[in-house]
Amino acid sequence: MGPLRESRRAAIERLFQHGGDIKAATVAYPDAPRPWIDLSTGLNPVAYPVPELPRELWARLPETAALDALRAAAGLFYGVEPECVAAGAGSQAVLQVLPRLFPAPRVSILGPTYGEHERVWKTSGADTETVGDLDAATAPQVVVVNPNNPDGRMFARLRMADTARRLADEGRRLIVDEAFMDFESESVAGDRLAATIVLRSFGKAFGLSGLRLGFAVAPPAIAARIREALGPWPVSGPAIAVGMLALADRNWLDAARRRLERDAAWLDDALTRVGFALVGQTRLFRLARHPGAAKTFERLCAQGVLARPFAWDPNLLRFGIPTVDQRPRLREALMAAR
Repeated sequence: MGPLRESRRAAIERLFQHGGDIKAATVAYPDAPRPWIDLSTGLNPVAYPVPELPRELWARLPETAALDALRAAAGLFYGVEPECVAAGAGSQAVLQVLPRLFPAPRVSILGPTYGEHERVWKTSGADTETVGDLDAATAPQVVVVNPNNPDGRMFARLRMADTARRLADEGRRLIVDEAFMDFESESVAGDRLAATIVLRSFGKAFGLSGLRLGFAVAPPAIAARIREALGPWPVSGPAIAVGMLALADRNWLDAARRRLERDAAWLDDALTRVGFALVGQTRLFRLARHPGAAKTFERLCAQGVLARPFAWDPNLLRFGIPTVDQRPRLREALMAAR
């Protein structure tokens, strides 16, 4: 196999691992028209408007008082006291320290779901089991992504709270990844549940994944351990400043929710018109099934449209929500990819 063919094969493999890898997509499909329409990430495609920031935010280390203010803003947003919040460079940075802080011989993960949960626990030496139902989880640590990525399955807040209390009574721990919860209404972040860690992403709802900001919400003693593990400067000065502005801007978030609902309705129609069956959703993505999904993925990539494929089911594709200006090109690509 020649070097060009090998590099293309490796690039295609990366597209099955995580969304948003436009560099890999360009290597895999070098003749695709630009710019790419990236629907592979499940991010809000219209980002929060970032103001011009003072130069000192880029030049100085973040001060403790600024980080405390960010935690206070996040606490107000999630409905908890600041001492219940730990901030990190994305929820990914937070979930990676959990196996070290709270080691367990076995971990139950409700799946299929975001693959990083299994990876970080296996790397720590834990055995992992993938279960299809909450009641089937038998391990000391239980991980649930709610709403789930990629199918949007969502447990009601009362069900999750009951599960958290049951696990705490049994001396077990619940980790709830609510990365896609900001536009939904079933969060347990504000329920102050014992032995429960709730992970929240900032970048998805606010469309600023490159800012790298996320939070853990947990009982004060657990949150303090996470803060200590993340170190003295877990979040950059610019991320602190933008995060505080955005978390306080409920009007912007409400308007984004309404826009996403309209744009998602358009996507639903466009997908069903070309033979996809919608099998899962949140306000930030749609999961669709088609017997020719693997071929459709390749044809869309050739036209500069990147969806999210899954190695564990080649008949599935996940689509982020397109903007109005992307509709004509996306519709044309979908029709041509049939």
